Amino acid sequence: MTNTPITPDGRGSRIGEPEYDRLLAEVAEWVRGPGEAWAERIERTDAVPAELFAELKALGYLSMAAPVQLGGRGLSFDQWMGLMEIFSRSHASIRMLVHVLNGTWRAINPHVTDIQRERFVIPMIAGELLVAFTLTEPGNGTGADLTTTVRREGDTYYLNGRKHLITFGVHCDYWLLFARLEGTSGKDGVVGLLVDRDAAGVTVEDTSNTMGVHGTDHASLTFVDTPVPVAQRLGEEGDGLKIALGGFLTPSRISVAMSCVGLAERAQELAIEYATGRVTFGKPISSRQAIAFMIAENEADIQAAKQLTLHAAREWERGAPEAPALSSMAKLTAVDMLTRVTDKALQIHGGIGYWKTSAIERVYRDARAQRFEEGTNEIQKTVIARAVLSGAAGKAAR
Repeated sequence: MTNTPITPDGRGSRIGEPEYDRLLAEVAEWVRGPGEAWAERIERTDAVPAELFAELKALGYLSMAAPVQLGGRGLSFDQWMGLMEIFSRSHASIRMLVHVLNGTWRAINPHVTDIQRERFVIPMIAGELLVAFTLTEPGNGTGADLTTTVRREGDTYYLNGRKHLITFGVHCDYWLLFARLEGTSGKDGVVGLLVDRDAAGVTVEDTSNTMGVHGTDHASLTFVDTPVPVAQRLGEEGDGLKIALGGFLTPSRISVAMSCVGLAERAQELAIEYATGRVTFGKPISSRQAIAFMIAENEADIQAAKQLTLHAAREWERGAPEAPALSSMAKLTAVDMLTRVTDKALQIHGGIGYWKTSAIERVYRDARAQRFEEGTNEIQKTVIARAVLSGAAGKAAR
């Protein structure tokens, strides 16, 4: 363990390299063995079994990224990225579980009271509470233009509005929800709340019928005067976007970028396996220049995206002001890379890759979800452009 002070969002925590190497090997073995068996069951039933969640919890895979002081394994963020890379070679719903459970606490912990930490954060890290990040709305963007509102009456907020595309929104315990105080505009009026899944005045629509990422539930939510205790507000009124964007989305975008790397590596693995085993005119198709060049392009693409993602992870961990823009760069680059890699991997398989009996078919479907998870490519470009242009303006002013 390092002697560096550990921040409330986990920066400064780290485990020794021998322990980390053993953990990498353990997770890789699980992904290829039990993880693949679970993947087949998820695809067959279109549901994530409760037994899988229990197994991930028992193995400690839902609490790896949190500091030991909070009940976690104590991995640094860049160490956690190495584990995300491996988990992402598995089924997308398995990756989604470990991604969300190992990340949501990070946004909350810097803003909670000691009582809230005991009530929410520590049980989240232990895998006893599932909290769904609840920002996106159907009628507007995902930032300062939120239209879901709260009004305060004494010790209670009353929540009104709609949210959609909420991962784990059906079966969670709480929604980590962002809304604005009635009568406010802009970022300063946004609050972060932990809303009980069973609160009154909520309509939950299960919208889980997706192209890929089978088994993970998604919800559309409608709130009509839903009561939320003021004691379940995170931080102060006006802290909402700071919690949502800096506390959750910046590290989460880096994590999604690494999940793209891991899934691309799985696609490349399947492509190489098929290309070396498929024989035409007496030779494996891997000996054909067209196929070999696709594999070479994929490998270069994967490595470039991986290194940018690791750079973003390390910059976020040290608190660099460029980290938010770098997280968007990593996510944008990795998503585009994954699109190219999975398309070539499917092409290498030829027609057989289009059948559900081929592993590459599931990888190809799951890859498409990454293009909008934690913000579309267009959102990432907006974040990057704003950072670059404001930086250029600042330099010009000096």
